[in-house]
Amino acid sequence: MCFEELGPTFIKLGQLLATRPDLVPLEFSNEFKKLQDNVQPVKFTEILTTLQSHYGGDEHKVFRNIVEQPLATASIAQVHMAQLHSGHEVVVKVRRPGIIKLINEDLNVLYTIASLVETYVPELKVYNPTAIVDEFFKTMELETNFIVEANNILRFQKNFEDDPQVKIPKVYLEYSSEDVLVMEMLDGMPLSQAQSLDQQGVDRIALAKKGIRIFFKMVFQDRFFHGDLHAGNLFILPQGRLGLVDFGVVGRLSLKSRDAIANIFISLAQEDYDGMAIEFAELTTTTGFVDVDQLARDLRDLISPYFGLSFKNINTGRILLDAAGLAAKHKVYLPPELMLFFKSIVTIEGMGRQIVEDFDILEQTLVIANEIIKSKYDPNRVMKDVALLAKDSLSLIYDLPRQIRYSLKKWNQSEGYKNIRIDQFTEFKRSIETSANLLFLGFIIGCLIISGAMALGNQTLPTLLGLPVVSTVCYGLASILAMVSLINYLRK
Repeated sequence: MCFEELGPTFIKLGQLLATRPDLVPLEFSNEFKKLQDNVQPVKFTEILTTLQSHYGGDEHKVFRNIVEQPLATASIAQVHMAQLHSGHEVVVKVRRPGIIKLINEDLNVLYTIASLVETYVPELKVYNPTAIVDEFFKTMELETNFIVEANNILRFQKNFEDDPQVKIPKVYLEYSSEDVLVMEMLDGMPLSQAQSLDQQGVDRIALAKKGIRIFFKMVFQDRFFHGDLHAGNLFILPQGRLGLVDFGVVGRLSLKSRDAIANIFISLAQEDYDGMAIEFAELTTTTGFVDVDQLARDLRDLISPYFGLSFKNINTGRILLDAAGLAAKHKVYLPPELMLFFKSIVTIEGMGRQIVEDFDILEQTLVIANEIIKSKYDPNRVMKDVALLAKDSLSLIYDLPRQIRYSLKKWNQSEGYKNIRIDQFTEFKRSIETSANLLFLGFIIGCLIISGAMALGNQTLPTLLGLPVVSTVCYGLASILAMVSLINYLRK
């Protein structure tokens, strides 16, 4: 309720934290799930002001007409239907006036709060509040720049140009900018109206499989996926095509992350908790020690009770998010793109339940995941990996002499020293000092004994207690120092 009252920036932050049980306690994550992007629409006169500013005061040269009633409203933007002079129906996404200024002000507040928390509440420092705000800032920076979204659309168009079953809307770059995005309007039924599927004669199982196939093509083949593929962003078009909209949130995967996702799904299906723990540990950004065996045991305790249940009883994405939260307790923090994928799985499963009540997403995933694992041993990929290894090795050989020379130069400079802290070094230092003192005393005692012995052969020296005075003094001092050495040794 507090976040809702604080406005759109905090609502967006709460929605982000709702999908990051690895960054915040689970009770906070569950509470943030209640946040909804319910905002009042901006008056059309304000939207018109933004359009006039963008089009030099004459938006009518671009649009034949614009529908004043918004098609959709959100905390960042508002969407209106319009028509170009060419007759094409389009949707115009307009950034809410003043939203950038508001976000920047709120982010300054968030950074201040995060800094104060890390300074004065040490027990919360483990959640790294500043890193949370940093990640949120990067997300908001991309989501509020419609040129970035337009580029995302172009990339999705290229990725699906050979798939006649998928429709990505055309983007009109000549009419778009950072605060205005003009796209083709898709003429179809949103998947959120699942109750109308039977009236349209749609095969629900085939539709669900098609949607999941599209998503996993993005993940495993393109490594560039839609990060918010809920039912409202999918449209059923004529001839059974699927249309996608809203490309502000996307995920980008490296080959390593892509392969890790495949391994995680296979480990999940085979109840291989050791394998899952190893994948988590290899992806982590932590530099500390990770007890993989304990992590595997905790993952088993978390996941094993769900095995044997049907799709309608479990949520694979939620299990993966909970596993990520559990891993964070072991100081294993997964990269943001992997968390976005887990969150996307939650969304995909929610969409799947609207279409088919008991559809098994894990079964569909394993087919693709096994293909990915096999591709790791494809000769072409192996040769490519070997070539990259050779390139890196040669770079190391070439750079190493220069780096050694540079390091020695820095070390020899007066300001080039470094303070080095070694755990238990104080105890080590004390042991060295004690040993040195004992060796010095032993040397002095030895000298005194030898000196006293040499004086015994001189009959001209005065005697004391039947021995030359010099010998008596040397032996006495040697005895005293020996007692001191023994006492110091026993005390240390």
